[in-house]
Amino acid sequence: MAGTGEPGREGSGQEPLLVFRTMMRRLRAECPWKREQTHRSLSRYLLEEAHETLEAVDALAAAEDAGDPRRRAAAASHLREELGDLLLQVYFHAAVAEEHGDFDLDDVASGLAEKMVRRNPHVFGPDPVAHDDAASVDDAWQRIKAEERPRAALLDGVPATLPALLLADKALDRLARAGRPVEDLDPDDLGDRLLGLVAEARAAGADPEQALRDAVRRRT
Repeated sequence: MAGTGEPGREGSGQEPLLVFRTMMRRLRAECPWKREQTHRSLSRYLLEEAHETLEAVDALAAAEDAGDPRRRAAAASHLREELGDLLLQVYFHAAVAEEHGDFDLDDVASGLAEKMVRRNPHVFGPDPVAHDDAASVDDAWQRIKAEERPRAALLDGVPATLPALLLADKALDRLARAGRPVEDLDPDDLGDRLLGLVAEARAAGADPEQALRDAVRRRT
């Protein structure tokens, strides 16, 4: 699929997301490096870009804490760039899948839209139900998710490679929903003490992973 002209000229006048899909297809056709990539070879870049996006989010939070408008504007611009790099990975994987006849970007977007409709009946349902707080919305989401994907084991669907604090948070949530709260933690065991701190954060409505990241950021 040969092409000439300036990058981004394809589909001129279209929405930027559609323009970039056209660009991605052309890059797969005309760039030797991009053409040889697979879902597996792209995995490392997806991980890297996710971490770089998290770093940009933390930088924006630090700028907001400092109350510096210029620093905040620069951090917001950096986050925009990193989100673009993360979006590139979505487009890249969708382009690879499209070539194999598995699915395309439209399928990804429509599948996501359908999921949002199913899991947000309080917004999109025929008889919207009012929720008083975010916790009740999350409870409904988790209930619907469990009905869609019955679990054979407690941690089905939770990646074992998650950061330890986030994994512990997910495990405690699943245990609580199963009526199996964690008790009798050993105060002499470091792992149990850390698990207790995660439970303490959950009880306070805090994200333990983010809380620790914020604490490290404040001291460095």
